Amino acid sequence: MKMRSMRRGIKEMDIILSAYADRNLADMDDAGLDIYDALLHEDDQDLYQWVTGQVQPPSQFADLVSDIAQTFQK
Repeated sequence: MKMRSMRRGIKEMDIILSAYADRNLADMDDAGLDIYDALLHEDDQDLYQWVTGQVQPPSQFADLVSDIAQTFQK
């Protein structure tokens, strides 16, 4: 998943998700890894709009997207 976080397709998501993966993947439980894996299957354009707050993410990703956005801003 770390490699999939780094090679997204658009540079912005490469940076955002690779930073998040570096900080969080090792500490995630199975449920967290499952939802992160599902998120990685989403389109980069959608992910970018969700993480930057331009569009509300689907409810199943809301907490994770919020965490990603906060992690990247740190």
